Amino acid sequence: MDKTQNNKAWFLVLPVLLLVAFSAVIPLMTVVNYSLQDTFGNNEFFWAGLEWFEDVLHSDRIHAALGRQIMFTAIILAIEVPLGIFVALNMPKKGFWSSLCLVLMALPLLIPFNVVGTIWQIFGRVDIGLLGHTLAWLGVDYNYTSNALDAWLTVIVMDVWHWTSLVALLCYAGLQSIPEAYYQAAKIDQASRWSVFRYIELPKMQGVLLIAVLLRFMDSFMIYTEPFVVTGGGPGNSTTFLSIDLVKMAIGQFDLGPAAAFSLIYFLVILLISWVFYTVMTNLDKRDGV
Repeated sequence: MDKTQNNKAWFLVLPVLLLVAFSAVIPLMTVVNYSLQDTFGNNEFFWAGLEWFEDVLHSDRIHAALGRQIMFTAIILAIEVPLGIFVALNMPKKGFWSSLCLVLMALPLLIPFNVVGTIWQIFGRVDIGLLGHTLAWLGVDYNYTSNALDAWLTVIVMDVWHWTSLVALLCYAGLQSIPEAYYQAAKIDQASRWSVFRYIELPKMQGVLLIAVLLRFMDSFMIYTEPFVVTGGGPGNSTTFLSIDLVKMAIGQFDLGPAAAFSLIYFLVILLISWVFYTVMTNLDKRDGV
């Protein structure tokens, strides 16, 4: 018996599609248009082809920013993922203290990016900041505005403080899904704490860990507001990451063509790596479902 398929539900999705087209597709097409042309203002454009893409791909400035970006992302992931797992493993599982820990862990995630940058900008100042003044009192020569290493350490510690909670909360959710019978069986077998983590807890956290790594990779690879507020990309170009370099190119220098090509390459790199993470997550789900 043939059933008539009702497609009227698609009309309910139409407003969403129009909104996405207006807020995403149309601006993206504008960027593509700028990346293939040159302009001197007054809405006069000259065809440039792939010239801007070639300039971006061969730019030593962008290569340096990419190196700094990769290093920052690698450091962030190497610190926040193990630290988040450690925090989640030591959080209370039930009761009042569990709820209190969850609330405290969520607080840094609720603070806007520019406020986080302002907090750490003031916190690290030698004259009025608690951190900077304390380090100066201890005899530590700390100044994130003139020392590249201090600027890097400040930005890294700031990001760890802001985002480790996300990894910890995701891992905590994964741990909460483990049946109590697993721990009882491990206790009967007299399994060590490491064995419990290796064979019970870690496999159950694989899915949420991949989500955490994906989210932290995307956020850290696109980070802009916090380091810009704290260091402005300095001292020199030591903390000028890809996003900061892109904004300087587009707004500071008004090089719209190279900036458009740069942004498209930037977008495709993040999209490609996110697709790799998604593929790995999908394969893990299929394997666990077999």
